[in-house]
Amino acid sequence: MKFKGFLAGLAGGAIAAAVVVLLLVFVFDLGEVNKTVVQAVPQTPTAYSTSTTGSTSGSLTPQQIYSSLSSGVVMVVSDFGGSTTGPFGQTQSGQALGTGFVVDKQGYILTNAHVVQENGQRANSVTVVFNKGGSETQRVKGQLVGVDTGSDVAVIKVDPSGLTLNPLPLGDSSKIVVGESVVAIGNPLGYDFSITSGIVSATGRSLQAPNGQTIPNGIQTDAAINQGNSGGPLIDSSGKVIGINEQIASQGGGNEGLGFAVPINTAIRSLGQLKANGKVTYAWMGVSLKTITSDIASSLNMKSQGGALVEQVSPGSPAAKAGIKGGSKTVTVQGLQFVTGGDVIVKVDNTAIQSADDLIAYLGTKKPGDTVKVTVERNGATQELSVTLAPRPSNL
Repeated sequence: MKFKGFLAGLAGGAIAAAVVVLLLVFVFDLGEVNKTVVQAVPQTPTAYSTSTTGSTSGSLTPQQIYSSLSSGVVMVVSDFGGSTTGPFGQTQSGQALGTGFVVDKQGYILTNAHVVQENGQRANSVTVVFNKGGSETQRVKGQLVGVDTGSDVAVIKVDPSGLTLNPLPLGDSSKIVVGESVVAIGNPLGYDFSITSGIVSATGRSLQAPNGQTIPNGIQTDAAINQGNSGGPLIDSSGKVIGINEQIASQGGGNEGLGFAVPINTAIRSLGQLKANGKVTYAWMGVSLKTITSDIASSLNMKSQGGALVEQVSPGSPAAKAGIKGGSKTVTVQGLQFVTGGDVIVKVDNTAIQSADDLIAYLGTKKPGDTVKVTVERNGATQELSVTLAPRPSNL
């Protein structure tokens, strides 16, 4: 959810409290906290500094991390043009505020797609505000390189001349350990260049991207995150970025210790394609899936103890051409509806598939034109099918 302004940080909170009465629990986009005043001054993934060790290596204090890396974290001010009327009748400009961070000396910056694009409309202009220490900042014009709504990642570029850039080292989100210490640096509710600390609460969370797609392997943290933190780095104790802060789960609209971040490995993939092509292309199989747990598998008399149930196959899709079958009968198990009778995907290449998210995550490592070996359970027997992946259609 995105607020059109707030009064001293209170009005937005009051609106959120009213919303919670109706919705009980809602997952908010951290979004862009709209501000009418912002503090002003009178190629490929392998090209970036990445961790080669586990994310638990080293042990820096939050103070050390902030001292070393905060100059590489920026405020992103997106101008959508025009003006709007706030909830209390006040006039406010169509500006939105988020966070980003520098990834190389050429001036490339990572942030969230929803910081620079709203309801399909990209910002007319982007201003990047650098922290120069204390209350000193430096504002420069940013160029929007590209937006990937499928992973909620966007890339901005600034002219590096005249700037002292401090790129943040990128870690490996596949090596995150639950319980390890992390910090978030950003601009929550417009309080610029703030740091909060916590731990990795969980991994493998499914996040919803702005276009409705699933972002697999999301990171959950209890580090305090609020609106305006969107696009900012989640940093491990060795000083490496492991995620981009993106969502909160909240009853009141504020931090309740349930923050979520896009894994940095996903962001690196988007970064490389956005730099090269200005867009991101995803591999597509063409199946509608539902996770099968061991309990549900037993209830359905399935041989496998888990996997991705194929409920539907898109006509003419790679899956259809490969002979993957969808279901035909709707049944209710443990209060959930399943379309049964179709294949259950249990392995792709040499990777076991225990859930629909496992398959989504694996396909995220592939590109259109790649061929994968899909092992399915059908009528109690397993068989292997060859699927040549295609580009995901633009309407998906």
